[in-house]
Amino acid sequence: MTVTGNIILNHQQIQHKTRRIAYQILESNVNEEEIIIAGIANNGFVFAQKIKAELEKITDAVITLCEVRIDKQHPLTAVTTSIAKEAYIHKPLVLIDDVLNSGTTLIYGVKHFLDVPLKNFKTAVLVNRNHKKYPIKADFKGISLSTSIQEHIDVVFAEKDMAYLI
Repeated sequence: MTVTGNIILNHQQIQHKTRRIAYQILESNVNEEEIIIAGIANNGFVFAQKIKAELEKITDAVITLCEVRIDKQHPLTAVTTSIAKEAYIHKPLVLIDDVLNSGTTLIYGVKHFLDVPLKNFKTAVLVNRNHKKYPIKADFKGISLSTSIQEHIDVVFAEKDMAYLI
């Protein structure tokens, strides 16, 4: 896949930021026996898989991966997950996406998990932008960027991960 634009994060930087976020997640859940990592479908889920792999290197806690499916074109459509709600009741959960732009996707993901009693709830993103239309923030972020509304961030997870500003 060829993407034109300015590289804002190269493969090594993404690996470093992923590892750092994994350590932050562990620090906020240090005494937990299980941590639920919920990645928003597509790139958020890929990023969640990378964080899960890093967490498994640094903790003996069980890291359960969950895919969160949100219809981004019709966000009022029911959100679904790859694991049953009973699997994450009263457990710590981290909702993960690749880019936080307007906050629409993340806020609908958060809304879904508010229907379940969780032990604690955090959010994580690789790239945090400042164009939010909802009062949502990322608890853990790889990088924060001030960009124009016309610019687009494209994260490409492949053999050599890259994040581009287009």
